[in-house]
Amino acid sequence: MSVAGFNSKIDYQFIDYALLDQAVTHRSVSRTINNERLEFLGDSVLSLVISEYLYKYFPDIDEGKLSRLRASLVNQQSLAMIARGISLGECIKLGGGELKSGGFRRDSILSDTLEAIIGAIYLDGGFQQACKSVRYLYRNMLTEITDKIDQSLKDPKTQLQEILQSRQIQLPEYQVIQTVGKDHDQVFTVSCKIHVLEIEATGKGSSRKKAEQEAAGQVLKRLN
Repeated sequence: MSVAGFNSKIDYQFIDYALLDQAVTHRSVSRTINNERLEFLGDSVLSLVISEYLYKYFPDIDEGKLSRLRASLVNQQSLAMIARGISLGECIKLGGGELKSGGFRRDSILSDTLEAIIGAIYLDGGFQQACKSVRYLYRNMLTEITDKIDQSLKDPKTQLQEILQSRQIQLPEYQVIQTVGKDHDQVFTVSCKIHVLEIEATGKGSSRKKAEQEAAGQVLKRLN
């Protein structure tokens, strides 16, 4: 792959091509000039960029889930997948042994090289450019994970309604089938029916709304 072709893959034009050359040079080629230090730097830059994105776009998610989301995005498998998507293996400089053993296809080498490139972009263009490049490289993964989280944050009734509308199925019918307890301490039992699918579930809650949400959640489990 040409340098120009590679630049288009990462959406960045290097100023200092020596940095790019070092970023794609595996230690099997040279023990003194290779991408290991750039990989160390790129790992930190990547983690910060992804952390900032998750923190900013998902204000309702706690620290534990944010950490798990970040780990799923910056792990070796995800990095290697992105590397393959930009045909990075064609650009990696490997020693004879690694070349013969197919090192350009190995997840570890692909992921380390991509992190090195991120480190090189940071040194060449600064942090804002590194942010831009990481988001470009991760654009499909970030869109996918954002859509999934946005959907999971919706309440069960909304999720059920959207699924049924997308399938052009009549919306469910909710009905209170039992109310027990005193006025200040009532428990509602509500049914949720989808007649055309012959699905019915019930839910309980301290209010009609909560009971409807519980019933809708039970129907969602059956649909899934």
